[in-house]
Amino acid sequence: MLERQWAAATARDWRGSGGSAEFVNLSDILSFFSRYIVSILLCALVGVVGASLYLATSDRIFTARTQILIEPKLPQFMQQQMVEVHLSLDTAQIESQLALLRSQKIAMMVIDELDLAHNPAFVDMGGLRLGERLEKLRSLITGTPYRPGPARVDEAQDEALTPQQKAAEVFAGNLDVQRVGVSYAIDIHFKSPDPALAARIANATADAFVREQMENRAASAREGVAWLEKRIDEAGAQMNKATQVAQEFRATYDYRVDRPDQAPTGEARADVPTLEQLEVAAETYRKMYESLLAAYTSAVNQQPFLIANSRVITPAVQPMVQSHPRKRLTLIFGAFAGLMLGVGVAFVRHSLDRTLRTPRQIGEELGLVCTGELPHSGLRKAAGLCEEVIRHPHSPFSMGLRGARAVISLADSGKPRLCIGVTAALPGQVKSAVAGNLAALYAASGVPTLLIDLDAQSTLTKALQGSLVGFDPKCQAAAAHPGAAAVRSVPSAGFDFMANEERGTGSLTLPANMQDLLGTLDRYKVIVVDLPAYEYGADGLLVCPLLDGVMVVAESGSTPLDSLADLARTLRIANAPILGVLLAHRRRLARLRVRRRSSGRPAPRPA
Repeated sequence: MLERQWAAATARDWRGSGGSAEFVNLSDILSFFSRYIVSILLCALVGVVGASLYLATSDRIFTARTQILIEPKLPQFMQQQMVEVHLSLDTAQIESQLALLRSQKIAMMVIDELDLAHNPAFVDMGGLRLGERLEKLRSLITGTPYRPGPARVDEAQDEALTPQQKAAEVFAGNLDVQRVGVSYAIDIHFKSPDPALAARIANATADAFVREQMENRAASAREGVAWLEKRIDEAGAQMNKATQVAQEFRATYDYRVDRPDQAPTGEARADVPTLEQLEVAAETYRKMYESLLAAYTSAVNQQPFLIANSRVITPAVQPMVQSHPRKRLTLIFGAFAGLMLGVGVAFVRHSLDRTLRTPRQIGEELGLVCTGELPHSGLRKAAGLCEEVIRHPHSPFSMGLRGARAVISLADSGKPRLCIGVTAALPGQVKSAVAGNLAALYAASGVPTLLIDLDAQSTLTKALQGSLVGFDPKCQAAAAHPGAAAVRSVPSAGFDFMANEERGTGSLTLPANMQDLLGTLDRYKVIVVDLPAYEYGADGLLVCPLLDGVMVVAESGSTPLDSLADLARTLRIANAPILGVLLAHRRRLARLRVRRRSSGRPAPRPA
């Protein structure tokens, strides 16, 4: 009957209105981080330590920077004809210049100029391997100087590549060429452990680019001059031959009016050129020759004045500050990666955790009601098992237990006596502390209260042994009936106490013996029974149907949900009324969640 009245009193959803339990709120997030904060911070610390080891074992890299400017040049004929002409380079032309800077031709020019193929400091510029990092770390710990081993050589690759080709691969891996915004300026960056070498290679790359353009223009001019020379010779020969033919024709031509070879019809021979045609051909070849000669003269005169369309505007200087690794950024990244790893590990642990953590799990997975939450308190002391609510009435534990007692009082069975059992899925001191302090709480309100200890593994009997008035184990064992003669008073807590000293057929865990005992205890208004834990077996819970209600105590973080579900299933099969689950060992954050969750119904007040 008490269970039905309790269900009616709590008809409204204990999780609050609106079904908000399906959503993750701020308190759940804070509870998650507060639960796994140690492991998350530990992973973050591991990330920082890993980043520090990486910084300690990494070589310092310096980056030298030089800048060149590409200037569009107008052709000479456009300069002479068009004064107001603005010629611009499109993106494709700029990208072509960038591709030329990254080309193997520029790399080979720099390698040959600085003899980088035979420079060990340049060829062995790859990153450190794990073994080398461990060796360097060992030298840092022991204080011995680090001596790098021989250069790493891949035999198969060494046979296939020449020193120049390997140097070109290293050059391409450490060169970075970028356009500055939308301008015609190009930045050239080169990385090297040696800052002086990085500056030299950056400057040599810019000079090689300008020199390559000059050489290309000079080669094109030389090819043009050579072609003009060849064409002038051919045009001169053709001009001389045409002039000679015209002169010979003029010398042999008969200028008489009546020529003897003239045809009677007066028609001239069609296959014989006239003097006018020969003179026109000779004049044409002469003009062609003069034009080629003028172009040749102009090309020869302009060849010494060839100017490249790019120039260095910022030469590279020796860098003073390392560019890699970046200490602050690396440490921040290590801490962030550690935090992400810690959150991931915590989420996996939270997903795989099948222990009771929050009151929401009690309702969603067990179908029971959470009657209250008990934060940490000084229950490890013997006095805390029964006198915590008396010595510290305003402690979180006392206030939580007062709320649970008020919730129980909402459902009045109408019987002259209230019998409440306290059990748990796993053995522990908290269950006995809840039973003892609940009895003390009822006794403090002036209600005759009796506490019965049926748990053979409970510490209540041992803790109250020195406080019981008239306690004599020999006299108790010789008593004819384990009823009224076994009851002793606890003056410090205000209630009476009785331990289950009988075993076998006389044990109070048997329903018949418990029913006979309850018939002799009419003078008590409240009887609290400390039941055995479910882990010891269901035999100790056979007396639960004789009680008006059973309060289940569960410890957060240690009570498995499966064991708690088995306990609830066993109590339902035995027709034992379940008052709810009292969640113990909760932090103060849970109290805030309980207050917000309870806003949907009137908060119970302790009687």
